[in-house]
Amino acid sequence: MTARQATHAGSWYTDDREQLDYELQQWLDNVPEQVTEVIPVGDSCPVPVKGIRAIIGPHAGFSYSGANAAYGYKCIDTQNIKRVFLLGPSHHAYLKTCALSQCTEYSTPLGNIRVDQELVQELQDKGEWRLMSTRVDQDEHSLEMHLPYIYKVFESRIEQISLVPIMVGSLAFETEQKYGKLLAPYLADPENLFIISSDFCHWGSRFGYTYYQSSEDTQPCDLSARDGRPNGVPIWESIQRLDSEGMDVITQLDHVMFREYLDDTSNTICGNHPISVLLAAVNHLYPKDVQNRDGPRLRFVKYDQSSKVCSAKDSSVSYASAYLWLPC
Repeated sequence: MTARQATHAGSWYTDDREQLDYELQQWLDNVPEQVTEVIPVGDSCPVPVKGIRAIIGPHAGFSYSGANAAYGYKCIDTQNIKRVFLLGPSHHAYLKTCALSQCTEYSTPLGNIRVDQELVQELQDKGEWRLMSTRVDQDEHSLEMHLPYIYKVFESRIEQISLVPIMVGSLAFETEQKYGKLLAPYLADPENLFIISSDFCHWGSRFGYTYYQSSEDTQPCDLSARDGRPNGVPIWESIQRLDSEGMDVITQLDHVMFREYLDDTSNTICGNHPISVLLAAVNHLYPKDVQNRDGPRLRFVKYDQSSKVCSAKDSSVSYASAYLWLPC
């Protein structure tokens, strides 16, 4: 038995079991029973959402993104789920493929979650995968930051579910399509849930990204620290407009369109490759030319920024939560 240790507990989130359970419950309780969809704007839906197959959620420290992530997790109808696929980007290990865990369980301060070793082997037999070393596995926060929420929402049936952790590397478009096709049959299975780990725009000189558009009618530019407070809309509004455009593209469920958006804007969505693999899987199951109003639906239900940037010297990270519904 090899357990992946909760290496970010005590720093990115509390390692006290009772305190962690309390915080997660409070954030979940604060999500309204009728959630307003923010992208596209206006519609609302009761939670949990029957028939969802995936959520997108952030992976920052819980003091920054815990409340946002609760919106995605509150959408999950846990009743029939038996297996959770967790896809997160690699922040430290350079990969051109995807990697699977060699651990038998993942630890959290709340308890452990069993890794589906048979399914991991099945995936290995079907495609080109690397295996994470224990060190690489434990260094990566994009997977770990979802584990407490997974344990919490499945707490009453935690012995009945298993986990399939997948670290997604810096994939070429064609490689995203390959993994999307490989994972599509699992996404189609209503007993599986996919969790896609991603933050959105990382803005500021410390991230090497200072995209700014003073209005919808002007050309974007890159700010420098000496620009201070630019003329036009506040920087945070420019960031929000940039992220909103990206979220709108994601809701179109078009892998090609999302890649074009990233090429045009270079938006620093750290989980863009896991999101792209999800879109590729959806497009394999439901080709764009045959999608209709009764087809798959992806909606964003929460958006936040770590701070409201007004000066080019400042920085922020954006967080968004979404659900994906597929026809039964």
